[in-house]
Amino acid sequence: MIQKICKDEVFLAQKAEPATPLDVPVATDLLETLAAHKEGCVGMAANMIGVNKRIIAFDNEGTYMVMFNPEIVKKSQPYQVDEGCLSLSGVRPAKRWKSIKVRYQTETFQERFKTFTGWTAQIIQHEIDHCEGILI
Repeated sequence: MIQKICKDEVFLAQKAEPATPLDVPVATDLLETLAAHKEGCVGMAANMIGVNKRIIAFDNEGTYMVMFNPEIVKKSQPYQVDEGCLSLSGVRPAKRWKSIKVRYQTETFQERFKTFTGWTAQIIQHEIDHCEGILI
């Protein structure tokens, strides 16, 4: 179901709780909400739809991907960027990394590791910041 975008900065600043298999329906809502906002949004975290769980969904080079409990385990080549967010007003500065290695769980909670670079890496970092309660 398409959910309303949360703009409550107090809620968004909370660190997300770990996701469990009971949270799989949240990922479905996240994907549907992201698709509904595809014109102005390339990624979302569960707290953006009012659910304080470590779940992100994002455009992975044309295909939506979901990660449960994502964590960056390696990063290289820092750079500065200005980013916007559906949950926040305006554009804000952020430090990002050109290459990241992420440990995450699939929809069946199997652990995976994957390296991302460039734009996709930037999107993932933004969404993981949401899981950490970091407001850009």
